[in-house]
Order: sequence, then C-alpha cells, then structure tokens
Amino acid sequence: MSKTIMTVDDSASVRQMVSLTLKDAGYTVIEACDGKDALAKLSGPVDMIVTDLNMPNMNGIELIRAVRATPQYKFVPIVMLTTESQASTKEEGKAAGATGWIVKPFKPDQLLAVAKKLLR
Repeated sequence: MSKTIMTVDDSASVRQMVSLTLKDAGYTVIEACDGKDALAKLSGPVDMIVTDLNMPNMNGIELIRAVRATPQYKFVPIVMLTTESQASTKEEGKAAGATGWIVKPFKPDQLLAVAKKLLR
C-alpha cells in the first residue's frame, strides 16, 4: 500500500512539481492551497505533510500547530518547504513541531530522500 503525502502550497506550480515528484516515486498525494484548505482535507490517514511557510489564510507554522494539536496527526512527519532559511524562522518551525526543512528551489532527489528517510 502506498504512503499518502499531503502537499500544502499557495503556488500552483510548486504544488504541481511536488506532486509530480512524489507521484512518480509511487506516493499518493493530496494537494491543498493553504493551511485552512489542508485542515479541511485532512480526514483520512496521512503519512507525511510537506508545507510552505508563507501562505494566505493560514501559514505553515499555524498549520503545524493545528496538526500537532490533533491526536490522530500528532506524530505525522511535517516538512517545511519554503524560501525562508533564517535560523530564527527555522527555530519557530521546529518549536511548532516541524520535522524537517527544505529550502526552495528544491531538487526532486532531495525531496524524495527526505520522504524516504521519514517514511521508513
């Protein structure tokens, strides 16, 4: 059975690139355009979440906090995929419960390596 990964980004082109990369590697992908959309679509089992930081309606940090507050998803790996690379922003993400951090633009191999590592 394939693992399900949710990708959350307000950029349709980034969502598409992440989706194609993951689908080509055999993962099932759920796409969401921001944190609120992600929470609305988070109903069944999800093995990993890849989220942007800067999004309208609900940003990545707020999304992580909301996901971590939900018992069913408390231990789901969450990777930030963002252009932000400041140490303070990373600390805030880590404090909220982010498992990992990938800086955009990302290389497909890099994303797959992180997914493989976290989904063993």
